[in-house]
Amino acid sequence: MAESKGTLYLCATPIGNLEDLTPRALRMLREADIIAAEDTRHTRQLMTHFDLHGHLISYHEHNKEKQGPFLIERLLAGENIALVSDAGFPGIADPGELLVQQAIAENIAVVPVPGANAALSGLVASGLPSSTFFFGGFLPKSKKNRRLQLLEWKNVPGTVIFYEAPHRIKEVLQDILAAWGDRPIVLARELTKVHEDFFRGNVTEALEHLLEKEPRGEFVIILGAGEKQSEALPAGNPLDKVRMLMAQGIEKKESLVAVAKEYKIPKRELYNKLISEEKEEGEHK
Repeated sequence: MAESKGTLYLCATPIGNLEDLTPRALRMLREADIIAAEDTRHTRQLMTHFDLHGHLISYHEHNKEKQGPFLIERLLAGENIALVSDAGFPGIADPGELLVQQAIAENIAVVPVPGANAALSGLVASGLPSSTFFFGGFLPKSKKNRRLQLLEWKNVPGTVIFYEAPHRIKEVLQDILAAWGDRPIVLARELTKVHEDFFRGNVTEALEHLLEKEPRGEFVIILGAGEKQSEALPAGNPLDKVRMLMAQGIEKKESLVAVAKEYKIPKRELYNKLISEEKEEGEHK
């Protein structure tokens, strides 16, 4: 008789206050054959607090290619695995997403065990519209790639949520201001912890606030939607926008794709105009 497969449980863990852990998640962590954790040191503290003695192994961004097949093998052998991240719901802006895909490919049951989530906690307390929202996770660390990403998401028709580390928050807000303008913003910090804090204002005011108060703790950035775009093209010459991006170190191809999308014109048309102008400039030299 074939051995039945195990189950992958996605267990939400506290994002600050230890009371965030639900009774169901606690039971899953007690009963699991393996607890796969993004940071075993962090999870071991949680296990000590709740007197948990499960088999703890690491599963994170840098070992997921190696550990993923091992965990799938254990699941296929009938063992149950509780996957946890450092804080919040695993599978959101962390390597758990890959393990879920691998488990589904093997027809292994994947069961969410809901609980705390920083993005949604920040959103519902922000005061910004929550009926339509977009979660962007962490923006790229590279300034060039971040600017391209912001350009692509400029006209998302809803509230936008990002995660960001304290040492990058000011630089990221400067890039948001340059790409999107001075939108309404809420910075949520240290959610559910003793020093939970919300700043509400616009992007310029948020930058001024962070200059006066050194950023500490992980941030959830919640941004109001941009103004609805008319069918007319954005102001300005699209070729000037292409040149500006290229001057910032962004490759010609990437600049053309981003600007063509923003101005709603074919990339080939924009490329031909750029080549034509470059040729004319060369002839006049």
